[in-house]
Amino acid sequence: MRILIANKFYYRRGGDCIYSLDLERILQEAGHQVAFFAMEYSENFKNSWSKYWPSEVSFSVRHPRKMLRAFVRPFGDHETVQKFSALLDDFKPDVVHVNNIHTQLSPIIAEIAHARGIKVVWTLHDYKLICPAYTLFCKGQVCEKCIHGNKINCRKNKCVKGNFLASFIAQKEAEMWNAAWLEKNVDAYVCPSHFMKQKMEQGGFNPTKLHVLHNFMDTHKIQGPKPLKRNHYCYVGRLAEEKGIRTLLSVASLLPYTLKVLGSGPLESELRLQYRDAKNIEFMGHCTWEICKKVVSESIFSVIPSEWYENNPLSVIESLNLGTPVLGANIGGIPELIRTNVNGILFESGNRNSLLQGIQQMFIHPIQLDGPIVELTWDERSYLKNIFALYSSH
Repeated sequence: MRILIANKFYYRRGGDCIYSLDLERILQEAGHQVAFFAMEYSENFKNSWSKYWPSEVSFSVRHPRKMLRAFVRPFGDHETVQKFSALLDDFKPDVVHVNNIHTQLSPIIAEIAHARGIKVVWTLHDYKLICPAYTLFCKGQVCEKCIHGNKINCRKNKCVKGNFLASFIAQKEAEMWNAAWLEKNVDAYVCPSHFMKQKMEQGGFNPTKLHVLHNFMDTHKIQGPKPLKRNHYCYVGRLAEEKGIRTLLSVASLLPYTLKVLGSGPLESELRLQYRDAKNIEFMGHCTWEICKKVVSESIFSVIPSEWYENNPLSVIESLNLGTPVLGANIGGIPELIRTNVNGILFESGNRNSLLQGIQQMFIHPIQLDGPIVELTWDERSYLKNIFALYSSH
């Protein structure tokens, strides 16, 4: 089968990129022909199909030309249409598998593929199709105001980075590529969690097109000897408001246990300064996979303190596959991956006392995992079988 994968970036930038690259690899290893469509970007890996990729756009005033293109790109600019059409002419895919394409690419590619009779499958890495700001999270709390149609709240509340212009563009983008348009041009959606499927149904999407497939991970990443557990716990993720990192650090600073914080983000400088004297909190910044793997493997447990509707967080799957239990917030798709007192426990999202009690419990009564919790994640072989069945269905 010939599969064309589309994602805005082609390097291991975030969960959507990791998924897209790993999907490309397992499809190629299974003997399928795979092409890729992305935006030109300096950190992209080399790819033989990159001559078809549209030029980079940027919302930075330091790049006026790129910024001008950035205002047009989300709505389907000429360059994207032309280059994507040329790629379809050359590669002739049976399936176009769309991932994170808003803003830097455009949903116009789904319409172009659908018009040619090509099957369009879309993996949902966030809530962009029902929330212009991607997250269903605004001003420090969960927000569902845009799910049922009217997207004006995105602009009114400046939901995108607190910026009026960015929020206005996101609103107009959502109004153009609305649920009715998407339903006409997309054959199937891959929902990485049952929670995501529920929210998409709430947003008016056809339940028969929504298919739940939990994310998978590259099993080669977890090979090697398992290190001994050490007396610390860890957080792996962005240092951003919706991730609950403020709540976690406020609690961690009161406890005698060592917390290792792996990741960077918009709150990093502020939090490093705020907790510079906390001897039990170690900020490690952005880490390579090998360092991350070592720290997570050695941890008594990892903690996922999210305060937004997490979809199917890779950090949970990686931790469980490394044999490390998870203390997770009871929100979004997180509870689907955690079996209480078997591979972790849950606490009430945003509740400091509940989190504090959870951390204490995980240290006082540690959960021992003999190995990866395979039944709660998707290994590559299982995922390939399920995604291929979706490609082949009518």
